[in-house]
Amino acid sequence: MKKLWTDLHSNIHHNQMGDLDQWVEHARKMLDFWPVAYYPYQMVKSETGAGLEDLCPVTEMERDWELVREKTEKVNREGYPMFMGYEWQGCGYDGDHNVFFLDNTQKMEHPMRYEELKAVYEGVEAIAIPHHVAYQPNSRGKNWETHDEEFSPFAEIYSSHGCSENDTGPMDMERHLHMGPRTGETCYERGLERGYHVGCMASGDNHSVPAVYDHGSMCVLAEDNTKKAIWEAMRNRRVYGVSRSRMEIDFTVDGHPMGAVVPAGEHTLRFAIKAADAIDRVEILKDNILDEMVVHAGTWEHTGSGESENIRVKFAVEFGWGPNPRFYQNLLVKEWEGSLTIPGRLVSIEKAWNNFGQKLYEVTEHGCRFHMTTYMSTTTGHWMGPSTVVKEGFVFEVEGRREDTICLKVDNYEYCFAIAQLMETSRILPQYKESVELARRVYGNVEHYRDDFYWHNAYKTRLRQAVPEKAYRMEYEKRITMEPGSQYRLRVWLRNGDTAWVSPVFAKR
Repeated sequence: MKKLWTDLHSNIHHNQMGDLDQWVEHARKMLDFWPVAYYPYQMVKSETGAGLEDLCPVTEMERDWELVREKTEKVNREGYPMFMGYEWQGCGYDGDHNVFFLDNTQKMEHPMRYEELKAVYEGVEAIAIPHHVAYQPNSRGKNWETHDEEFSPFAEIYSSHGCSENDTGPMDMERHLHMGPRTGETCYERGLERGYHVGCMASGDNHSVPAVYDHGSMCVLAEDNTKKAIWEAMRNRRVYGVSRSRMEIDFTVDGHPMGAVVPAGEHTLRFAIKAADAIDRVEILKDNILDEMVVHAGTWEHTGSGESENIRVKFAVEFGWGPNPRFYQNLLVKEWEGSLTIPGRLVSIEKAWNNFGQKLYEVTEHGCRFHMTTYMSTTTGHWMGPSTVVKEGFVFEVEGRREDTICLKVDNYEYCFAIAQLMETSRILPQYKESVELARRVYGNVEHYRDDFYWHNAYKTRLRQAVPEKAYRMEYEKRITMEPGSQYRLRVWLRNGDTAWVSPVFAKR
């Protein structure tokens, strides 16, 4: 099946509708398809001045909804799969859900309860996907009592909010302090314990730009990239999510893919993974309990190759950091120009982009050019904008001999390293001279016994350590026993901390 990537949680607000074209353009650069989730809420003040979040005026919502419909239909005609949807919150008792439709003819509805929302769309090809599920019961956390697995076939368990899988693991939900902390009462694992067939995925909860790389994304396993095929895949829970970098994951039980329901009994579980960095370990979970930890670290580091033997590696390049706004208030945005050239073969490029203003072009077998824009703060100042974003980048996969020299040009600098050197360590490549000149131009003589002022305010390029294909590829299989109602799923960890959550395969009840 095709692995199609998206951000299922991009919320565009009423005051951003003039930027809808820019949102769609960016989504098309980053994503294989895009379900836009219109956000029909605004902040209002009570008579006493308290800040309250409530629905926008009906006339505004209806006008915005028609703009979303027109844009979706236009993009669909152009051949890009785009779904229209909106965020529903109700009275907060059942948790927040994004509602999406297969066609472009539906109305937005805003009943107070989840069961009423389901009833409104009875007979309609609609799904309602719960997100940040692990918040407090009755206060925007998921109410698993009212859940319907047909209407909500999977749940978002990671986003910019943090991780809702459980309340015992890392990646706590601390960004939106006013909504947290998280609790285990409403987490994703509670839904599985109730016996629901509910898949899992990650997406951004992005309110200023779609497809923020650092906020997570979702992969769908579909027969092709038509809306009908994508919808069928989502309906059948063939989805998984990543916290940051993309991973190609195949997970089957006797050939049945993630999300499937299989007979109870003896089966063969298999998985194959291709990641963006070295795989550390894979946790095989049965009924939310660790069944086996398959450790990949230590299996590839000591394997050597001849000096002239071809090798395939991956490495990340990141651009950003730079002048602190406290000292340089007018230097919040930087434009970068660069290129990568190799004597061997450029196999693939992953876009690690977090904001507007990025461009990749002139991609050939031997290199590419790019234009990047980095920001030291939220570009829109939106009240639900992203965390401060200070870097953009790529993950490059290249093939060649160990002694082949790869050249990276960044602005007025050129850095050349052999593949063997890239595999030794990571490096920071600063624009140090420019920082010194800037300091002298603005502040005069700032000489000190430490170079903090120069180093801290320098733009930097980080060249991550390259890893060979044996590090970022992994396959495994084992025999398992599935009792009626049980389920198996995967949690994947990379060496750099990136994580993937894979929807379960369920045994018939």
